[in-house]
Amino acid sequence: MNYTWFLRMAKWARNPPSPARVKLVLGVILACLLLFGYEYVFGWPDWLTLENGGRAHRLPRL
Repeated sequence: MNYTWFLRMAKWARNPPSPARVKLVLGVILACLLLFGYEYVFGWPDWLTLENGGRAHRLPRL
């Protein structure tokens, strides 16, 4: 592991996140797991699949 991660863990140990932040993170993880489970059970919808599979168009520079 990188030394920066150890510093971040030490910072979190000294100042733990608020309960609201913990609930937010757990909610996001739960939403991701629900979305993954839905896709696993029902599959990827055809209307979200690209037709040609080419590169995305880039916006012109201003």
